[in-house]
Amino acid sequence: MEQALFDQKLEQEIRIEPRDWMPEKYRQTLIRQVSQHAHSEIVGMLPEGNWISRAPSLKRKQILIAKVQDEAGHGLYLYSAAETLGISRDEMIDQLHSGKAKYSSIFNYPATTWADMGAIGWLVDGAAIMNQVPLTRASYGPYSRAMIRICKEESFHQRQGFEILLMLCQGSPEQKAMAQDAFNRWWWPSLMMFGPHDSDSPHTEQSMQWKIKRFSNDELRQRFVDMIAEQANVLGLTVPDPDLKWNEERKHYDFGEINWDEFWNVVKGNGPCNKERLDARRKAHEEGAWVREAAVAYANKRAMRQKQEAA
Repeated sequence: MEQALFDQKLEQEIRIEPRDWMPEKYRQTLIRQVSQHAHSEIVGMLPEGNWISRAPSLKRKQILIAKVQDEAGHGLYLYSAAETLGISRDEMIDQLHSGKAKYSSIFNYPATTWADMGAIGWLVDGAAIMNQVPLTRASYGPYSRAMIRICKEESFHQRQGFEILLMLCQGSPEQKAMAQDAFNRWWWPSLMMFGPHDSDSPHTEQSMQWKIKRFSNDELRQRFVDMIAEQANVLGLTVPDPDLKWNEERKHYDFGEINWDEFWNVVKGNGPCNKERLDARRKAHEEGAWVREAAVAYANKRAMRQKQEAA
């Protein structure tokens, strides 16, 4: 009976809410996906936060601070959504710090120049939007609602990145070369953000049946390539893929093969910055312990005072 009601809600596009019955595998799949998404937002603050003090103008500093602040908020929304599934935030954080939980592979690459801030905004946030807009229709209510605000803010992030690169491409030859270099380094990792081929993805088919995901990894990756290929022409940059070409029959761009050995190596924790990123998160968590303890002490003190006043 409960399974039938659950299936009926999916069929009728009625959101599943925290108190509704749901299959345990559905709940576990959501915990994995939503917590991984939250971890990605928090870890994603690191490469950009490192550039706030080195941004080339006060305006750029303000924009980058606002963007990093947005990402912190996204992580909080998503941790809160995951908590409605019966997992605590402490447990999720422990899973991240132990390496049990994953985050997006893209954040294990270094940001070495200011142009990387443009490439991350344009490519990484562009890929995120491509992934996340369909999630505003995810079958789980708290997740889909969190994604509405997140996607609105991510669209700002992508425009910010594109504008950085546009200014560089309209600048000196050295600035345009810096933009092209950033594009070269972030292009393939951005394609990897969509995950493995559909045939190698253990979760995609079931997640689509549950309407958590609406499109497969390869479908979204193709949409991204089609979008970026056209936007690169506007910037005057060259897509770093000699196999990229328009396929008139498919009405899509053909593109080269991703280095899947590199992808799986990064996922397994062996990327250029895997250790650095986790070390930074662990350090921040440890150094922030006094803040959490103070907040708990204050909340307890306030609750005690309210109880005394009520008596």
